[in-house]
Amino acid sequence: MILDGKEQICGYIPQREPIVMVDKLYSFESDRSETGLTVDGASIFVEDGRLMDGALIEHTAQSGALHIGYDCVMRGLNVPIGLIGAINKYTISRLPRVGESIRTSIAIEAKVGDVSLIGITVRVGDEVIAQGKMKVATPQ
Repeated sequence: MILDGKEQICGYIPQREPIVMVDKLYSFESDRSETGLTVDGASIFVEDGRLMDGALIEHTAQSGALHIGYDCVMRGLNVPIGLIGAINKYTISRLPRVGESIRTSIAIEAKVGDVSLIGITVRVGDEVIAQGKMKVATPQ
């Protein structure tokens, strides 16, 4: 585990509470990382005991932001503000329940200038619950 807790994560992403949707950075390499979130019942993004679909998408976007932000800090750069350019082929098979821990794999599939194409896979245990692709622009 590299980072554990929203307080540590906030040093690498532009979001702040109550919008922080990542609480762990399990691993990091230049082209991939793995993040996590334990679904908290007190979150404004929980409805009927499950994380809302928009919040799951926001979690994946913040996972990409965390990858980019961590990489920038390690290179001595400021954490950039990212802009989602597109979300493609994003499917959700189920929403995570309160108390479940989700693990999200981020893979940088292509990078052109300040635009990255990110592949995303979200799991609860061994079960894939969401996956897709996202284009993120991070102008410095």
